[in-house]
Amino acid sequence: MGSTSAASDLRRLMLEIASPIARITLHHPPLNVIDIPMMEELAHSLSEIEGQPDISVVVLSGGGKAFSVGVDVAAHTPDKVEEMLTKFHSVIRALVATKKVTIAAVHGYGLGGGAELAMMCDIVYTTESAQWGFPEIKLGCYPPVACTALAALVGQKRAAELILTGRTIAGKEAAEIGLANRSAREDELTAAVEECVGHLRKLSPAALAVAKKASYAWDSMHFDKGLARAERIYFDDLMKTADAHEGIRAFMEKREPKWTGK
Repeated sequence: MGSTSAASDLRRLMLEIASPIARITLHHPPLNVIDIPMMEELAHSLSEIEGQPDISVVVLSGGGKAFSVGVDVAAHTPDKVEEMLTKFHSVIRALVATKKVTIAAVHGYGLGGGAELAMMCDIVYTTESAQWGFPEIKLGCYPPVACTALAALVGQKRAAELILTGRTIAGKEAAEIGLANRSAREDELTAAVEECVGHLRKLSPAALAVAKKASYAWDSMHFDKGLARAERIYFDDLMKTADAHEGIRAFMEKREPKWTGK
């Protein structure tokens, strides 16, 4: 059982590796906003873990009060949005492509990009009271990963409602509709995750990797094409609307947006 401590140059995450488990904890107080430096550290950490054949499981959780309230709104401005989406989606693509079994543990908030990060993990545990949602529409935007993958998890109608209304649901409902495997009380979340880790640590890393590859062969092809299309629409259509810029500006200025429908 080898163990390596966290890399000292990580400022937005904590990474602990104790074969066969790697644990990534988001660490950007108070609410683990996913900014570009965090995206870069996530991509780097996932790549580092991928190269270690003795690691079979990655546990992703949030330190402090929340899993994550999502991607930094300041990174949605016209000058930054392309870099932001490209870097965030490279993390999502790495999560989808990894041979490791990924487990997300969500407490507090799992919103927007935070919810997308969690839902793309293989197995998801949430506290009953955690707040889940995709509020991007309220900013005049949309969540490309959820637009691509959410319907496969919760069904077309529920996905449409969550994406188009931006409403927030509790972790208990998130588990009931298939966004998470199961919900637990706040004080039981860690035990639920560790029970799953206990099962997985007894299994062959090679067999898990191959079983995962076979399970997702069809989905990942669709996901890849779907996400590329959702990105294109984001840049070619959404970012040309006045409302998308107004929504981001209004949020930054802490005021109600004035939609023009253009």
